[in-house]
Amino acid sequence: MTRKINLHGTSLTLAAGALSLAGSMAHAQTFTSNVIIQGSLCVGVDCVTGESFGFDTIKLKENNLRIKFQDTSTSASFPSNDWQIRINDSSNGGGNYYAVEDVTGGRTPFLIEAGARANALYVEADGDVGIGTANPAVDLEIVTGNTPTLRLQQDGSSGFTPQTFDVAANEANFFVRDATNGSQLPFKIKPGADSDSLFVAANNNIGLGTGSPDGPLHIRNNSVYITLDDADNNDKWFITHEATDDGNLELTSELNGSGTYTVAFDLSPAGALTIGGALTENSDKNNKMAIEEIDTGEILAKVAALPVSTWTYKSDAEDGIRHIGPMAQDFYALFGTGASERGISTLDTSGVALAAIQELIARIDDQQSEIKALKAVLAEF
Repeated sequence: MTRKINLHGTSLTLAAGALSLAGSMAHAQTFTSNVIIQGSLCVGVDCVTGESFGFDTIKLKENNLRIKFQDTSTSASFPSNDWQIRINDSSNGGGNYYAVEDVTGGRTPFLIEAGARANALYVEADGDVGIGTANPAVDLEIVTGNTPTLRLQQDGSSGFTPQTFDVAANEANFFVRDATNGSQLPFKIKPGADSDSLFVAANNNIGLGTGSPDGPLHIRNNSVYITLDDADNNDKWFITHEATDDGNLELTSELNGSGTYTVAFDLSPAGALTIGGALTENSDKNNKMAIEEIDTGEILAKVAALPVSTWTYKSDAEDGIRHIGPMAQDFYALFGTGASERGISTLDTSGVALAAIQELIARIDDQQSEIKALKAVLAEF
């Protein structure tokens, strides 16, 4: 059987079904026109007569396998970089690999080591890329038997401090690992976490349990807790809002991990506040200005004129809770204190009471003096 090399009008007839170009040829052959080889081609010093090709179209066969792409462009406006496909190292004990080398730049941007797993890098027709899989389901899919990981390493080559983070996942959690600083895990997500467990809206509002946060931080759950844990001494505070607690907002403490919980603060949706200890309001004179003395007699007269009633808040109507006290509008009209005529500060009520008591004491002292004088006069008779 023969094959022909067609040289645009010149034919060379070769036997054995293939052309073998070996390094033992005395000199290189130069063809000044197109060459068509109707068969397989073996290139290299180890090619032999009767070379077995099987389905191979081109075979490179020797102990230094290289294909070099040498661009001879000389004009400054044309690209001229040289490239090379290199197979394995030439030195004893060297590596086995397939590499693409930037000859001009002296770099090897692409290398595949021998023994790389099947589908180490797989690109589907639709552009999806698989690492470890021939069936990537998304743009980039990484498949491995244990903890697929993406490493982000800043190596210091640009003058910045080296830092390495890993993004990884396994059956336990999805996590970000600070590989530079003791492999700390600053961020973790457990499998099965609900949708919108953490949601950041376009306006930067953060939702925990909701995809529609209506404030800078919106927490939505059947039972809402915010735990403040002091790791130094195991003191804990719990900010709690439970549907089973009539919607009250509670601040509860647990000291030293004792397991004993104290409700320090309980606020109902209607505004009723209960605290577990004394209420202390700021009354530091260093925080005050425009300090004026008062006429205790005038205060007592206003107290005498102040209507005092017993009443129920509308929000407490079903429970029938009763209170005794003045109306804010009446108190404001007489004393003019507080932020508005719709509320009364406990500082103001206590101040009014103290002033009235001082006036009563003064009047009682005057009466006692008068009584003592009268007794002295009566004693002379």
